[in-house]
Amino acid sequence: MGGVREVSRGRGIAVVGLLFWLLAVSWPAAAQSILQGGVIREIRVEGTQRIEPETVRSYMQVNPGDNFDPLRLDGALKKVFSTGLFADVNFRRQGDALIVTVVENPIINRIAFEGNDRIKDDALQGEVELRPRVVFTRTRVQNDAQRLLEIYRRSGRFAATVEPKVIQLEQNRVDLVFEIDEGPQTTIRAINFIGNRVFSDGSLRDEVTTAEYSWWNFLSTSDTYDPDRLTFDRELLRRFYLSEGYADFRVVSVVAELTNDRESFIVTFTIEEGERYTFGEIGLSTTLRNLDPEALRDNLDVEEGDWYNAEAVDGAIEALTDAVGDLGFAFVDVRPRAKRDREARTIGLTFEIQEGPKVYVERIDIRGNSRTLDRVVRREFRLVEGDAFNVTKLRRSRTRIQNLGFFSTVEIANEPGSAPDRTVVTVDVQEQSTGDLTFGAGFSSDAGPIANVGIRERNLLGRGQDIRANVSIAGSASEVDLSFTEPYFLHRNLAAGVDLFRTTSDQEESSFEEEELGGSLRAGFDISEHLRQVVRYSLVQKDITDVDSDASLIIKGEEGQTIRSSVSNEFIYDTRNSRFDTRDGYIVRLSNEFTGLGGDVTFLKSRIKGAYYYTFAESWTVAYRGELGGMFGLGEDTRAADRFFIGGSNVRGFEFAGLGPRDRASDDSLGGKYFYTNSLELSFPLGLPQDLDVRGRLFTDVASVWDFDGSSAVAVDDSSSPRASIGTGVSWNSPFGPLVVDLGFAVLKEDFDKEEILNFSFGTQF
Repeated sequence: MGGVREVSRGRGIAVVGLLFWLLAVSWPAAAQSILQGGVIREIRVEGTQRIEPETVRSYMQVNPGDNFDPLRLDGALKKVFSTGLFADVNFRRQGDALIVTVVENPIINRIAFEGNDRIKDDALQGEVELRPRVVFTRTRVQNDAQRLLEIYRRSGRFAATVEPKVIQLEQNRVDLVFEIDEGPQTTIRAINFIGNRVFSDGSLRDEVTTAEYSWWNFLSTSDTYDPDRLTFDRELLRRFYLSEGYADFRVVSVVAELTNDRESFIVTFTIEEGERYTFGEIGLSTTLRNLDPEALRDNLDVEEGDWYNAEAVDGAIEALTDAVGDLGFAFVDVRPRAKRDREARTIGLTFEIQEGPKVYVERIDIRGNSRTLDRVVRREFRLVEGDAFNVTKLRRSRTRIQNLGFFSTVEIANEPGSAPDRTVVTVDVQEQSTGDLTFGAGFSSDAGPIANVGIRERNLLGRGQDIRANVSIAGSASEVDLSFTEPYFLHRNLAAGVDLFRTTSDQEESSFEEEELGGSLRAGFDISEHLRQVVRYSLVQKDITDVDSDASLIIKGEEGQTIRSSVSNEFIYDTRNSRFDTRDGYIVRLSNEFTGLGGDVTFLKSRIKGAYYYTFAESWTVAYRGELGGMFGLGEDTRAADRFFIGGSNVRGFEFAGLGPRDRASDDSLGGKYFYTNSLELSFPLGLPQDLDVRGRLFTDVASVWDFDGSSAVAVDDSSSPRASIGTGVSWNSPFGPLVVDLGFAVLKEDFDKEEILNFSFGTQF
């Protein structure tokens, strides 16, 4: 009996299972049959609150009179759901009526951000796509949360988290709150190099822009992780090795590993240096008529036997293109043909000078200058419509536009024109702020404490005009000046300007106070790419007051008010690579001033000054600076207020006005009619991290100032003998402004000279 019961129980289980299987198979067909067959007589929409039922029916594209077609109704349901307006959509049949039941997605009432300190609400709001009074969907919310995370990752915060919170409100509305934990800034803990045999890790770290975290680097983002910066660093390493002769160099990989605490990255560059090559035979060839290629060899800065340098090759191509262009060949194509000898480790080059395609500039299009007028950009071009297309002139045009300081980026490209021999030059610029409001403070051993307030607009009304107002107050001097410059006066290459000023200074070294009130008119124009001429007319009222009772008789004789009417002319030849941190090139200034076009004083003053910079051995810079000047009165004696005073910053080791003619009785400096200064300086890195920008220097200064006009009754110490000093110094471009400290020691001097060992200056603007 027990066996029979077990068999019956097994059969019962099998029957029940069969029934469930038949139900599962037949249920979809049964459900489908509910919406199959017959004609739709009515469509009713249920569950809508804000959306009109007719709007829902329009999305369905199913109308009364249509058949109950399951496939068509399935497509209609998907169309309604895909609008994003509904959280749920359901179709059912009730007789001949199709009932559409919907659950509407809520509407966003407000979007808020909590926990964000580093990035402001406005910046975050600009990245999210959701807005108030927009339909809420979870997909959109998750996408926006991901975008916010990307913002924080781009700013170096990979530990940041973003969690969206939804607050339900009445009338099917919600408040959306993004709760943000910014986390610490994800810095670079270490930068490692694998495969470098010749250059140390420290040397290679100096070549890349990414830096290891340092506490003093708080004003820079170079020590935060940025994938784009690492991509640029790959290119910097390639350029560095190619400039050192390693033509086979390649970066195998760059790996950034996030530490377990998610607060920093360890970056590893894997490289292959390859062998070092020298230049082999350097040749020149051409297919141009009447062109002797050997006559161009002096333009090459590469020689056989030198270490291979890709930058030097690029410079040679540019120099040859310019030289051939100067000879009247408008269409030139210079291509280096390399012959590599791996056994001898040489790379021979033949510069092939060929006739390039004859292409002319059809049109110049300028885009992105919403404020700056077209003509301000166009006048900086070295090319105009109709000119022969020239890459060198185009490159120079870009540099000139960038030097305006009106644009953060300048991109120039050429596109095909209306014919094969025509090209369209396009200029894409991105404007930046050109107005400055500055507050400055500092201290100088020459002038004492310094305070400065200035306002300036360098691109007035988008016309490129420069207007400036400045107030400076120092311990021994003050100045108020206004200036306006029109860089292209009368639409010509002529910079015209006007200056108004009032200065006061306490000339303690000469026992008097001086006040100047006046103005000037000036005009300058470029004679060539590097040569400029400036002409100026000045009218100045000078007042000598508060002369000490024990001052020199010569100084007392000049007390009072005088008028100076003068005209001056200056030639400037400048090839420096930078006006602010000069490492290469030179500058020469020659100026002549005649005072006596009316007024009370007549004299002629001339001076020439120059500087030469040369960099070698990776940031070691030798600089020579020199100046020579002289003056003489025309029909009258010169005055102390007009003569030359040197010392301090230009002759270190001596006080300002600490050398030169001096009244023996009062010890007042009288200034000299003639002077010269010479300075030879070696500037070098101190081995500190490159981001600190601290440099040391060794220098020697040689100078003299002598001769004066005055009463023969006054005993004066005067000598034209050279004075010399040696010393050392440190400069730091700190986050708070430039700091310069020099220690100078006089080694050649006269007994009546005034020495000063320490000379320093510090200042900032904000």
